[in-house]
Amino acid sequence: MPPLQLIIFDMAGTTVDEDNLVYKTVLRAIQRAGFEADLDTVLYHAAGKEKLQAIRDVLAAITDGGAGEETAVAAHRDFVGLLDLAYAENTAKPMPGAELVFQKLQEKGVKVALNTGYSRPVAESMLRQLGWLGHPHIDIVVTADDVARSRPHPDMIFFAMQKLGITDAAAVGKIGDSIVDIQEGLNAGCGMAAGITTGSQTAEQLWSAKPTQVFGRLDEVLSIV
Repeated sequence: MPPLQLIIFDMAGTTVDEDNLVYKTVLRAIQRAGFEADLDTVLYHAAGKEKLQAIRDVLAAITDGGAGEETAVAAHRDFVGLLDLAYAENTAKPMPGAELVFQKLQEKGVKVALNTGYSRPVAESMLRQLGWLGHPHIDIVVTADDVARSRPHPDMIFFAMQKLGITDAAAVGKIGDSIVDIQEGLNAGCGMAAGITTGSQTAEQLWSAKPTQVFGRLDEVLSIV
């Protein structure tokens, strides 16, 4: 693997601690649509994904094939409204050490990106709560709205690479707390496609996606740069 020039971090569960607020809200929207589900099922099938697709996949899992596109779209519309209310009542926090990791990486000449399966408005609402809009140690934030295909497709990674002038995916690292984060990195050909156990899925679940590493803390990444 060549020296890393760029590391792309997932947001919720990886660099942002919001206590699974988004997935609890996905669960609530699905329950309000008349379906029985639990948070573990939502986390397994929805983690890291663009949220309409996440709702489609949860509904498919709990209904033996899906409840239809109209139902999924209606549940997603309800989810968006519920999430606005949830963020008005809750405050996201940085994961321990996140900002120091960003700073140390940039001091080593490594660019820092965030990417997320959230829409741009949701991502910016979270960044605003954190005080991370325009953060000097974050080079770019990429959302599902910026690309045609969200995770596990590699489009968000390629978008960040293009914007930051990185041409070799082997010099890019991707870190996230879900299987689809790892798949995204592998599909892009990243030199590092790592999981982290700070969020929605367990180490056993993450290793099932065949990552290059699974970290327990964000600052562990500094030891390999």
